[in-house]
Amino acid sequence: MHPLLRCFFRMHWALLGLMAGLLAFGIYAIDSATWMREQDFAKSQLVWILICLPMFFVVALIDYRWVRFGAVPLYVLSILGLVATMFLGEKRYGARSWLDLGPMSFQPSQLAIIAGILTLAVFLSNTRAMPAFLRILCCGAIVGAPWLMILIQPDLGSCIVWVPVLLSMLFVGRVPKRWLILMIVIGVALVPLVVHFGLKPYQYARITTFLNPEADPLGDGWNISQSLIAIGSGGWAGKGYRAPNSQNALGFLPHTIVHNDFIFSVLGEQHGFLGGLLLLLAFAVLFLLMLGVAMNAEDDLGRLLATGITVLLFTHTFMNIGMTISLTPITGLPLPLISYGGSFVMITLLSFAILQSIWIYRRSPR
Repeated sequence: MHPLLRCFFRMHWALLGLMAGLLAFGIYAIDSATWMREQDFAKSQLVWILICLPMFFVVALIDYRWVRFGAVPLYVLSILGLVATMFLGEKRYGARSWLDLGPMSFQPSQLAIIAGILTLAVFLSNTRAMPAFLRILCCGAIVGAPWLMILIQPDLGSCIVWVPVLLSMLFVGRVPKRWLILMIVIGVALVPLVVHFGLKPYQYARITTFLNPEADPLGDGWNISQSLIAIGSGGWAGKGYRAPNSQNALGFLPHTIVHNDFIFSVLGEQHGFLGGLLLLLAFAVLFLLMLGVAMNAEDDLGRLLATGITVLLFTHTFMNIGMTISLTPITGLPLPLISYGGSFVMITLLSFAILQSIWIYRRSPR
């Protein structure tokens, strides 16, 4: 049997099946959120998925240890993309985060974090003998450069994602716990300074609105208030697919981002508590399978990669769903496999491809 074919049959089929199921459900969810609009967002999402699937299988079937050679070039490319965004980027929703590439737009911050995970994994897996303080400083430099450029855009959501990813990878990379606790204490102490000096007025308003959405229900609190109304009105079983009397169909949910940031609000309204619960259970199983890949990895590199990717996608999921139910501030993070977005589909499928590679080559010789 050809080696690549043998690798194909060793794929994590449960993880692949659940990923494919959530991708298909995402197309359905996007259609249910945008059916009253002229542009066919569901069709566009399907096209992006079909374009990215060949990349997924190619990366999945190649030994994940290729990242030792590809991580730094990809990291440099992402930094160049962030620099280009600072000068040539397209401004959307208050942030200059997008590069217009003609037929498509791309968000370099999403590439930067996956490149950062690859680079951190390579560094931490090869520096166990290095003093802990020096390892932390080097990791801080790896993360700090793209983080500052993303903060300048400003993209608060993408900045937040880096924090749990870095801490989890340092933990798996065997950095002593006392250093991690010290980092957390310092980080918490710096939060007021970041909030006061580092946030734009609209970002500060998002935080105050999160704490008290009733303070400005017709202004900054409108989106979260309408999201809570939509989810609450779904009741136990929801109003049904493409319900004409829904908050979404009547235009109360923000049409510009309902298929991205507030996709869970639409699902909660149309399918109720039961539908939302089933989706959460599907994500729970997905993350348990991803953690299983990390625990069964062949080496430190595989464990670090799988951990970083799992925490990245978990944070996206927690923050996205959390902001629709007023559990977290509105940060603009998409819901993995569900929300609309070509560049995010590409990064998400690349992440799952790396997980598949770690699983396939977990018992292969180095």
